[in-house]
Parts: sequence; C-alpha cells; structure tokens
Amino acid sequence: MADLITARPAAPLAEAGPSRRPPRWRNTLVGWSFILPNFLGFLLITLVPMIAAFALAFTNWDSYNTPDWVGLKNFRRLLDDASTKIALRNTLYYAAGHVPLTVLASLGLALLLNRKIPGVAFFRAAAFFPYITSTVAVALVWNMLFNPASGPVNQLLHWFGVAHGPGWTTSTDWAMPAVIVTSVWRDMGYYMILFLAGLQAIPKELYEAAEVDGASPWQRFRTVTLPGLRPTTFLVLVLLTVQSFKVFDLIVVMTGGGPGRATLVLSQQIYNKGIVDGEFGYASAISVVLFLLVLVITLTQFWFNKRGERS
Repeated sequence: MADLITARPAAPLAEAGPSRRPPRWRNTLVGWSFILPNFLGFLLITLVPMIAAFALAFTNWDSYNTPDWVGLKNFRRLLDDASTKIALRNTLYYAAGHVPLTVLASLGLALLLNRKIPGVAFFRAAAFFPYITSTVAVALVWNMLFNPASGPVNQLLHWFGVAHGPGWTTSTDWAMPAVIVTSVWRDMGYYMILFLAGLQAIPKELYEAAEVDGASPWQRFRTVTLPGLRPTTFLVLVLLTVQSFKVFDLIVVMTGGGPGRATLVLSQQIYNKGIVDGEFGYASAISVVLFLLVLVITLTQFWFNKRGERS
C-alpha cells in the first residue's frame, strides 16, 4: 500500500515532433531527374529533326547550299511521282498484311503459352528470341529459306504436291508476302509478351463464373477473354500500325525494294530521295505525308476504341 502511495507517476510520453518530410520542390527535382534524360533524348533525336523536316518540306535543299523556298512545289510533285505512289501502295499492302497476321499469331501464342505446361518458360523465351535477333541476320536466314531452287520452303511445298513453288523474293507477286511472313515471325514474340500480360490480368473468377453457367471454351473466349484483352489489343494495334508504316531495314536487306519496285516502301523512298539523290526537301515532304498518314490512322483507332468503350 505504501509502495502504491509513494510510487511516482510514470513520465508522460514525449510528444511526437513534426514529421520531417522532404520539401515538395525536392520531390519535384527527383522526379525531373528521372524524366530529363529521356526527354532530352526525345527533344534532340526526335522533336528537333521532325520540326526541321516540316520546314525543309517547303524548300529545295541538297545539304550543301542554302535552302531555297519553293512553297508547295514538293507536295505537288508527289501527285505526279509514280515511284512515290507505288511506295505508298506497297506500304499500305505491307501494313494490311503485317498488322492482322501479327495480332493473330501473337494472340495464339499467348493463349497457348498461358497454360501450365512443362517447359513453358523455355517456349516463351524461344518465341521472343527472334525479336531481339539482328534484323540483318533474320533477313539473310529467311532469304535462304525462300530460295526458289534449294530453299526448304519450296521443298516443303513440293512434298505437298506443288511442283513449281513461287519465286518468293525474286517474284514481283510473291516478294511482299515473303517479307510479311518474315516480319510476322520476327515480331510475334514481342507482342505475345504483351498479350500474356493482358491474359494474366483477367480475373480468374470470371472464367469460373462462366464455366459454372455452362459456357463452352469458345463462349468463354468470346465473352471473357476478348473483352478483357481490349486495352491490350488496342495498344498492340497502335504499335503495330506505327511499326508497319516505318518498315525499312528488313525490306532493304531482303529485297532492296525489288524486284523492280514490288517492295518499295515510303521509308525507303525517303532514303532514296534524301540520302542517295540529295533531294532533302522532297524527301522531307514525303516524310511529312507519311507522318500525317500515320497520325490520321492512329487518331481513327483512338476514336473507334472510345466508341467501343461507350457502347
């Protein structure tokens, strides 16, 4: 009892001082320190050359003399240039084949490799490997595969009963399909990774509920998988469209734009007119048209995507 009376009350807990948070300006500087290198790279490598190309499109310049202002002359020349028209048509042809085939191939791979099967990690890596392989190496290997006389592709067709296989890269009719097949094989592994991420983000409860309701595998794919992959599919379509319209290195190595002008595309036409012929003003005009074409198609894709989300 005496101990209770004489016991001193416990000292009150020290009041917590004000939290020492870093100033807001310091957080802002830290954020900009991460963004600034990428922004400077974009500014110097992309934005400044793009603005310069818009300005040069209205001039006649050979990179040595002072640019001469010619107004819309370069754009009027586009209307009468047969090679540029062929390059535009071939670019649209390539995009029309490359985009849907790559989407289908990458989605099919993603659905196949999203299962728990032995060695799935190896197969995913094997499918992705062509994308990080040198484009020159890919083009050279596929040129050997498409060799009309001794290539394995025509030998396989001969085994199926096709006596005379196509000339592939030596044929004006089959050169572009050969390039499209090669580009699909090279790119599908990368977009497979994007589709895999989209598939794994879909809640499993939706599949379980659909299965309980008696939905077949096709119905589950149509009502659960495809709607769940809508954002991923939209991203893939936009990336593939931009990539298809700027294709250059694969065609240069595989066909050089030939035979004739069968695989000549706008990017190669820009290179030919600017670097080879020294007509930088006209090449800039073609690049402006290519930029506006891609911009219109991309904005149209965004419009259709928003319209689909509202419906």
